[in-house]
Amino acid sequence: MKICMEEYEKMESRMKGPGEQGQAVRLEGPLKDAGNKAMTEWFMNLVASDKVSLDRSLRDQRHKDCRAIEYDTDLPAASVVIVFTDEAWTPLLRTVHSVFNRTPKKFLHQVVLVDDFSQREDLHGKLEQYLTRFGSKLRLVRGKERLGLIKARSTGARYATGQVFIFLDAHCEASKGWIEPLLQRIKDAPNAFISPNIDSISADDMEYQGGSVGGIGSFWWSLHYKMDVMPEIEKKRRKNPHVDYVRTPTMAGGLFAVRRDTFFNFGAYDDQMDIWGGENLEISFRAWMCGGSVEIIPCSHVGHINRNGHPYNMTGRGGNKDVHGTNSKRLAEVWMDNYKKFYYLHRHELKDKDVGDLTERKAIRNRLKCKSFKWYLDNVANEKFIPDENVKGYGRVKNPHTGLCFDTLQRNEFKHSIILGIFHCQYPSSSAQMFSLTKDGSLRRETVCSDVINEDGKQKLQLSECNINGNGKSFEYKNGMLRLKTIDKCLSVSNVNAGDDLVFEECQQESKHQKFEFEAPEW
Repeated sequence: MKICMEEYEKMESRMKGPGEQGQAVRLEGPLKDAGNKAMTEWFMNLVASDKVSLDRSLRDQRHKDCRAIEYDTDLPAASVVIVFTDEAWTPLLRTVHSVFNRTPKKFLHQVVLVDDFSQREDLHGKLEQYLTRFGSKLRLVRGKERLGLIKARSTGARYATGQVFIFLDAHCEASKGWIEPLLQRIKDAPNAFISPNIDSISADDMEYQGGSVGGIGSFWWSLHYKMDVMPEIEKKRRKNPHVDYVRTPTMAGGLFAVRRDTFFNFGAYDDQMDIWGGENLEISFRAWMCGGSVEIIPCSHVGHINRNGHPYNMTGRGGNKDVHGTNSKRLAEVWMDNYKKFYYLHRHELKDKDVGDLTERKAIRNRLKCKSFKWYLDNVANEKFIPDENVKGYGRVKNPHTGLCFDTLQRNEFKHSIILGIFHCQYPSSSAQMFSLTKDGSLRRETVCSDVINEDGKQKLQLSECNINGNGKSFEYKNGMLRLKTIDKCLSVSNVNAGDDLVFEECQQESKHQKFEFEAPEW
């Protein structure tokens, strides 16, 4: 039996049981072992999830300033679109229950549940029977073949008839007061693509971990999504950090709201993208460049189970296992202008790959008279480091005597700190060998800057996360030598082989092992 929001609010404070009020579920003995096993199959503790009520209570995640806001009474009603494929029963239905339980009737036009060709038995007849409790406000749409998230969301959008679309993943929990801030902002800014404050639900124990907006969305030049600290200029623009919307260059893409007419007028999803990946950056670039905006709404809280993998098949058409790569090429070719060259440094093997017809997507850009990607970098993602602009040098850092180049040696700079090594110079250009020497003398990459570390009795070049101003330890680059001013020593490839770490030695003007040149990449 469906519970309406008004009835649910009366019950919520009295609910008892595992996970209530968003608390963690603690398992012991055989149940703990079963939960650990479930983690390997589902990338979440399904045993813990199954212990939690589908109607579980949550603490009010909103700041008191949010709770005090009086929203307009004539807000547009929303269609909530939820796509799933072989999703586990309890996370899926807790998502649906939370939407019905915490959304005022007048603001919930419908829920559109799109089944992307699930094979699990319980998601067929049993699910259809279960969903009848929600009546005509819920529509279940079945895919006749595997579509992938992008096409399945497009399918859901075609069936959705509310003034506003809200897309949610199938393992979420909407919290108290979640929808009004989204609808109010969309009423005030009709061309905005907006995300709630996405709280984390632990995949290990289902604990709902609320929080404030800690940063903004950004991107790597490899066209993966990343989070960055909020720029000072954005902090100063916001008068009330607990309430005011956050302008963000990109969004994660799993959870967002947009007016129905804006969604379609701005080009909806690129339906030639396959399965999942890259679509969030494509929407973000397109929104900003074509006269819209991308924002995070702090007063709207939705929890999301953050999994470390996918329990379902992510292979695309024709056996394509690199859907993120091919999707990203589509967005790079349509939206990034000459800056797509940085993507191809990471994925040069895709440069000549056919990723389908781009005519329709380019026509959208022309129809909307969208701005350039340079405009986007200058005005929206204006703290994004551009490797070959305003620098002394960019490219391979090569020692001509040995033919060796600086190299990250596949060390994970996403972890914010790596020791730099040396390797045979790679042709065509490898992103692992691309470095910038900034005007203030910092040797850096996309997010990490030059530093020095003592290891094994040697001083080595470490790249650590750049500080707020982007500068690291300063080099003097003179007569081909790279001298680190703070220690008055020079980088050298003396007595090192390909695969070894770079080291500092006493500067010797005549040493061929201390001479380096910046060699531009082959675009």
